[in-house]
Amino acid sequence: MHRLDPARDHVIGLYRIVIGFLFACHGLKTLFGLFGAKAPAVVGAWPGWWAAVIQLVCGTLVCLGLGTRTAAVLGSGSMAFAYFTAHLPNGLFPIQNGGEAATLFCWSLLVVAFVGPGRFALGNLPALQRTSEPARDRVPA
Repeated sequence: MHRLDPARDHVIGLYRIVIGFLFACHGLKTLFGLFGAKAPAVVGAWPGWWAAVIQLVCGTLVCLGLGTRTAAVLGSGSMAFAYFTAHLPNGLFPIQNGGEAATLFCWSLLVVAFVGPGRFALGNLPALQRTSEPARDRVPA
């Protein structure tokens, strides 16, 4: 056992919170013109406005730890789509085509999807967890 292992779930939880918060901020920037954006996206415009909605919703869910894996997969996929459609035509490498954020969000969210929410997730609260047993463990009446 490595001496950092006891902190693993806490670090994963903090990682999830930071990635989700940053992803949600990226959506807020595009949707509402916040954080130094030149102008907000036009409502309903494809793909920018819809991508920003996905970023805000999925980022918030990931940050809170609600439906973490599903939200992370959806957010990761949206960033992969953004990279291949908006950035890749401008150059092969993210440093050339301005796709660093899309690449980092894509892979960071994919890690969250596979690793899980860790600590501090609202989805881990007992009141929000399923209370029923899996069907295979039930005894027939």
